Amino acid sequence: MKAQPPMNKTMPESTTSPVQRFFRESDPHWHWLEERESPEVKAFLAAANQEAEAWFAPLSPLIESLYQGHLARRELATRSLSTALDHYVYWSETAASEDYPRWWRHPVDSPERPECFLDLVIRAKGGFFELGDMALSPSERWLAWTEDTSGDEVFTLFLKRLPDGEPHRLLEDIGPELEWAEDDRTLLFTRYDATQRPHSIWRLNIHSKSAPELILREDDPEFWLGLGKTRSKAWLVLESASKNTSECHLIPARAPETPPRCFRFRQPGMEYAIEHRPGTFYILHNESATHFRLDQAPEADITTWQPLVDHREAVTLEGVDAFAWGLVLTERHHDDAQTQLRILELDDQRQVVRRDRRLALPEIPSSMALGDTPHFATRCLRLQEESFTLPPRWIEHDLDNDERRLLKQLPVYGDLQPEQLSCRRLWATSHDGERVPVSVVARRDLLGKEPLPTLLYGYGAYGEALDPWFSIARLELLARGVAFAVAHVRGGGERGEPWYLAGKLEHKTNSFEDFLAARQALVDKGISDDKRIVAYGASAGGLLVGASLNLAPDAFCAAVLDVPFVDVLRTMENPELPLTTAEYTEWGNPGDPAVKERIQAYSPLDNLPLDSASQTPYPSLFLQGSWQDTRVPYWEPAKLYARLNEQGNTLGPVLLYTEMEAGHGGVSGRFQAWRDNARQDAYILWALGLESS
Repeated sequence: MKAQPPMNKTMPESTTSPVQRFFRESDPHWHWLEERESPEVKAFLAAANQEAEAWFAPLSPLIESLYQGHLARRELATRSLSTALDHYVYWSETAASEDYPRWWRHPVDSPERPECFLDLVIRAKGGFFELGDMALSPSERWLAWTEDTSGDEVFTLFLKRLPDGEPHRLLEDIGPELEWAEDDRTLLFTRYDATQRPHSIWRLNIHSKSAPELILREDDPEFWLGLGKTRSKAWLVLESASKNTSECHLIPARAPETPPRCFRFRQPGMEYAIEHRPGTFYILHNESATHFRLDQAPEADITTWQPLVDHREAVTLEGVDAFAWGLVLTERHHDDAQTQLRILELDDQRQVVRRDRRLALPEIPSSMALGDTPHFATRCLRLQEESFTLPPRWIEHDLDNDERRLLKQLPVYGDLQPEQLSCRRLWATSHDGERVPVSVVARRDLLGKEPLPTLLYGYGAYGEALDPWFSIARLELLARGVAFAVAHVRGGGERGEPWYLAGKLEHKTNSFEDFLAARQALVDKGISDDKRIVAYGASAGGLLVGASLNLAPDAFCAAVLDVPFVDVLRTMENPELPLTTAEYTEWGNPGDPAVKERIQAYSPLDNLPLDSASQTPYPSLFLQGSWQDTRVPYWEPAKLYARLNEQGNTLGPVLLYTEMEAGHGGVSGRFQAWRDNARQDAYILWALGLESS
């Protein structure tokens, strides 16, 4: 199907395309693009970028209008919500003209004495910059942080004495995570193996000249290590986890030289996480409980688990946070695909529930999460709430009287205000009869005047839930009459753990069928124009959209695939690539012939039509990649671009743009990120026939 205007924005016919210039008859699958050190690879990507820039040139006024419109809608000079620790109050400020924030603090009892303790504008130095982690020592005298200045997610550790000590580069080539012990001198960090898997945890004494000490190594290539500390500050938690199995190790936070003790040895298929209150551990786990349950164990006898919250068929227990007075549980209800916070106040003597209540949601559908609440004894919780039509706001909820106080709300400026938007929740019927939730947001004045041009977004992997979120960037499309829809497909976590399990491994094709069912439901219910629907997917969402296009290339008038995972089989067959071995429990290990056949049957690059002349034409595509991306290598979108252009059976252009100084998340500065978003939106509007709107 085709909504875009006639193709008058192409390169001159006399210009040889990059695909024609770089084609190798001996390599029809374009595997040579994986030769990162070859000058031809960069030359090919540069040529594709030039082609894309030439195509976008006539849309420059629209891109600039979108960009300026975005700037006009948001507050450019921002200040974050302040958070009080034991000695200081902390916040960040971003100047109107800057890409990065500066971090400030003042003594708890002296707000008139602010001091800037970390200036990310200076740290970034105008290039790529990503802050991995920022960790304050317990005394708040020392600041440690990790930073990535290339986009490859390899970090460098820095340390400074607060407030104005000189930063010292301590270590290079480490992971992003940091955790302080409670002795104010011991810092824990992770290191990678050759595949960029966090495979070891190390201990560093910042006051000693001794080399870091190894404290835990994970040799199983399917497992990653992570760091944490209980809110009670009693225990350092070292977690080793695959996609479906976990194991925790504990170190007393005040005695960090103590060897780690395994809380419970791993059992295949069993996931667990632990929280702590003095005298008691709380274990969130799925042993004989598909949707998870919560047990408790005495601190003196961690092998004796007693039930606290039972397993339930209609609810997945997603998280637990411990406080001096009890627990905050995060629960996801399967029927309405909603999360809700549940408050359990506990009797300290008998470890039984004294009071049990759920916090009301602001609207349906919406998102509610526990915000930054560092103090163990506090009875005032910080909550973050938002929806597709409600900008993020931070609420302080007093547990003693249930009063709510607004702390901060994201301001929105311009001609389209949140109250002028409306959100609907639809239910699509998939190929096997399963009901799939679909969220739609549009201008209130346009609902009832459908069908509307639509952007359909999806992800559907790793159990990640696309809970409702507000986007100022989205307003530029909504203001021009586009509806934004989200397909909550299986493989995500929107309807709890069963939803995730029904869209992974041997069930992965359910995700693609659900996405197409969501598209059809939008049309059948009269919301979306059958001829004007653009699909959007990023990373694993790129796999979702790519596989859906192979199944039904005429379902969309165009698609945007951002750092798309489209060469699934070849990637999963290469254990030397970052992430591959850790992903076996998500996609499967193609060393098993049956698994290889299954992956090959849906992997987008393995299912492009061989005889393009007899196949339904593909829609126009805008593909985006990043040179430094270690999660989805640049060559995956590049191969798809090359092969589709080589076949030539598309209804519009297939464009590729590769960011050469960025990683998986794209460019790091906010202004360039907004410009990139404006370019993307210009393509979407062109594809929907709205470039003149």
